[in-house]
Amino acid sequence: MTSTAPEALHGPDAEDTPPTWPGRLRRFGHVPRPTVSLHDRLVPPFNRPSDRLWAVLRVPPVTAERLARWSGWGGPLLVTLIAGVMRFWHLGSPKAVIFDETYYAKDAWALWHQGYEGNWPKDVDKKILLDPSAVPVPHDPGYVVHPPVGKWVIGFGEWLFGFNPFGWRFMVAVCGTLSILILCRIGRRVFRSTFLGCLAGALLATDGLHYVMSRTALLDTVLMFFVLAGFGCLVLDRDWTRRRMAAALPVDAEGVLRPDAHVAETLRFGLRPWRLAAGVVLGLAFATKWNGLYILAAFAVMSVLWDVGTRRTAGALRPWPAVLRRDLLPAFVSTVPVAFATYLVSWSGWLFTSNGYYRNWASTKGQGLGGSYTWLPDWMRSLWHYEYQVYEFNIHLDSGHTYQSNPWSWIVLGRPISFFYESPSAGQSGCPADTVGKCSREVLALGTPLLWWAACFALLYVLWRWLFRRDWRAGAIACGVAAGWAPWFLYQDRTIFYFYAVVFAPFLCLAVTMMIGAIIGPPGSDERRRAIGVVSAGGLVLLIFWNFIYFWPLYTGTAIPYSSWQHRMWLDTWI
Repeated sequence: MTSTAPEALHGPDAEDTPPTWPGRLRRFGHVPRPTVSLHDRLVPPFNRPSDRLWAVLRVPPVTAERLARWSGWGGPLLVTLIAGVMRFWHLGSPKAVIFDETYYAKDAWALWHQGYEGNWPKDVDKKILLDPSAVPVPHDPGYVVHPPVGKWVIGFGEWLFGFNPFGWRFMVAVCGTLSILILCRIGRRVFRSTFLGCLAGALLATDGLHYVMSRTALLDTVLMFFVLAGFGCLVLDRDWTRRRMAAALPVDAEGVLRPDAHVAETLRFGLRPWRLAAGVVLGLAFATKWNGLYILAAFAVMSVLWDVGTRRTAGALRPWPAVLRRDLLPAFVSTVPVAFATYLVSWSGWLFTSNGYYRNWASTKGQGLGGSYTWLPDWMRSLWHYEYQVYEFNIHLDSGHTYQSNPWSWIVLGRPISFFYESPSAGQSGCPADTVGKCSREVLALGTPLLWWAACFALLYVLWRWLFRRDWRAGAIACGVAAGWAPWFLYQDRTIFYFYAVVFAPFLCLAVTMMIGAIIGPPGSDERRRAIGVVSAGGLVLLIFWNFIYFWPLYTGTAIPYSSWQHRMWLDTWI
């Protein structure tokens, strides 16, 4: 037999052949996708607890099966219950109008009574706290710079429980609590693990910024709730379309799902209810604060990219043209027009009354103005004028504020915000009678430091995993963070605050969860690797929980000795 030279096997110029782009990426950690069945790539199965775990806990097989089946909802509901108790505990304390509650609590009360915001007199907050029934709702319209949905939500709590701190914080606490349930379910579906889903929810439950914002009547928690719900709807839509694709693909003689270019490129998904729901919910986000519009745009693009991935996985040779022909127009119609229609409906109180600010602008001051648009109805021209004036106000808001911050500093907690502060003497307002000197009582909008600092590393891991492992989950998390954070870099001259970051706080928790899952180790790891991973990850999670407990007095307005308060001021910029 003639021996074959190495050159004959690899070609004489093998060493000179440039590596492919996956080959170049391997030096940064890129690895080829593992061999997984097409069905599992389209519809990944959920992970189940190991039988060894149940054996160690001495749980009978029948009980273990029931626990595994119920845990998908039982675990998230348990996390949510604990988080809800924490958020509703002494919700009416401090009994004060803290920070921007002075705007939104009163605007919400006026909306529910007359359909538009009123022009409240100055220094009316103390009268409201003493006897809200003695304070009439002003009929003169007030100039407001945010859409009405968030105030309608806050006002519902006031309608239920009265014009008092508990009433105007109630629905915000509901939104904050439900967002934890939503995140648990999103995490479970994204990571295909009930444990990791519940961990993501638990991290959000113990984030100081989310906790404080869930107990304060501001719009940002309502915005965060709608954004997260919209993201969850799109994740459900992704799973729904991939199941439809898997059901349409052919199966060979052995019952194995096979890719098919024709099916992958021509299948029409029809009505997609979850994407339509996302359009409505993201429209409510946009109708709460305008930065919801950026998030709507980012999520809509992300959803289309998911469609490209679905068709490519199913065997499409030209997935982009297929998506452009089959999916792009339905995706646009299901999100953008639906969101704007939702936004318009949210102004119903202003539209169906006659005394709102600028409500009659077109028929009075706007007569003869509007150029070629004078044929539009007066209400539409008036609303457009109002929106333009609000836009001008928002982009030119540059008056200095003690607690304003640059968005670059948010991720490292450069400048948190004190919503409430007082210095009670010993024996007053919860200050222990044996305290030497005075106490400090503060509500500080500060993310749990160890969680946010861990998120800095988690974001780097997520970006690496997205770029070099092509992991869609990492891309989705990065999109959620970027959509809530990046737009503020366009307005660095504007007066902006750290608490705006609560909108992307859930996605930071997903990033940390994904990093913790990597620390624990992939399924099939040897016992030594898994033990080291579990101990390391468990230590990090416990430190984060401890850190939240340590800062608990600053999140709840609990009176503590001034020296104890000073010990918690880890950075000079926190004072």
